[in-house]
Amino acid sequence: MITCSLWRGKRYAVLGLARSGAATVAALIASGAQVTAWDVNETARNAVLLRRQEPSSSVSGQVSGLLPAQEHLTLADPLVLDLTGYEAVIVSPGVPLNCHPIAAHAAKYGVPIIGDIELFAQARAELPAHKVVGITGTNGKSTTTALIHHILQTAGVPSLMGGNIGLPILGRDPLPAGGVYVLELSSYQIDLTFSLDCDVAALLNITPDHLDRYDGFAGYAASKARLFEMQSAGHEAIICINDTPSYEISAQAKARVQRIAAGGCMDQSQWSSLQGPHNAQNALAAIATAQALGVAEPTIDAALASFTGLPHRMERIRTRNGVLYVNDSKATNPTSTAPALAAYPAIHWILGGQAKTDTLDDCAPHFGHVRAAYTIGEAGPMFAKLLMSHMLVTPSDTLDHAVHAAAAAAQPGETVLLSPACASLDQFTDFEARGNAFRKLVEAL
Repeated sequence: MITCSLWRGKRYAVLGLARSGAATVAALIASGAQVTAWDVNETARNAVLLRRQEPSSSVSGQVSGLLPAQEHLTLADPLVLDLTGYEAVIVSPGVPLNCHPIAAHAAKYGVPIIGDIELFAQARAELPAHKVVGITGTNGKSTTTALIHHILQTAGVPSLMGGNIGLPILGRDPLPAGGVYVLELSSYQIDLTFSLDCDVAALLNITPDHLDRYDGFAGYAASKARLFEMQSAGHEAIICINDTPSYEISAQAKARVQRIAAGGCMDQSQWSSLQGPHNAQNALAAIATAQALGVAEPTIDAALASFTGLPHRMERIRTRNGVLYVNDSKATNPTSTAPALAAYPAIHWILGGQAKTDTLDDCAPHFGHVRAAYTIGEAGPMFAKLLMSHMLVTPSDTLDHAVHAAAAAAQPGETVLLSPACASLDQFTDFEARGNAFRKLVEAL
């Protein structure tokens, strides 16, 4: 667990007690802070209340025994608290600050709202000598983060993934000297971070997303730009410049900028899990990052060839009767679905869920690859209307119905692709639950 002497004796409020919130509470308590925590979910509250501090070296150098968390923890909704004297309110990235009352309540007391990544940034001075890589962008963050981590592991460099992927960073044991923390950073996490000076920061792309949380597309792009505004001049910025906002950020960054323009011919034949133009861009960003960290080219080449990819991202589930089944549940907007449609020549496309846009324009260039579409969820009727003049559409409502209809229609050599172009929250708890449901349905065919 990461601890910090700066937090000792200070008071913090933590709102949201899922994985990152629970890890934040534990790290603060282990550092000697006083914590008031809250979650609307009673089960989450009780789990944190019952959690006990693990034996570890305290900030004073002594080993603290097993202490009841209740000695340092109070459960109370920060919205009803007098926040005078609190150091900060730490919120989950899922808390919509543009409309949640905690923003105005904290402002009334002059208390900043931060996230767990900002706490990590504050703790860095007390960690063994290390570097931090931050990866952001609308699409491709998880694959690029995992790929950079894999390259470092192949090179024998101690590294951890965190942020928007893997386990909460505050809950991990600190790396030894020479280690690299590889952080996937969503715009929501960047919004809650103010002092993270990444040794290497990478930007993959910026396309419309999460517009319900921002003042238009410009506000969303400005959130991404803040990662580079926090960088020191001597650090490295790896920026893909295939869209205008990303190019503008590259022109304004203080760090040393390496611009990447994806496109043209690139031999990806040896990279079985990095197919398609989007993965060429992800690979280029990862290669540039690894080079900035001093990894040798032969090691990078070996790591690209051995990378196995991530679940729910163009994940091959099985081939049955000559039909390939692919789980791309992580594709939660049309821009992230387009590469999957481009990658396969004959597709039975399962799409729908909770729509982020009312068009499928980004997918349109690849409609010729689609043999039939199977629409599900809230967006199903809207998407069916958009697509019916371009392809055969089977309104299916549920994933179960869509999988069975697609399996009945698909011919050998074709692909049944779950790439929803939508969020999952209308029918599933998250994209992972949706992808796991698809896998179970396919395995049961």
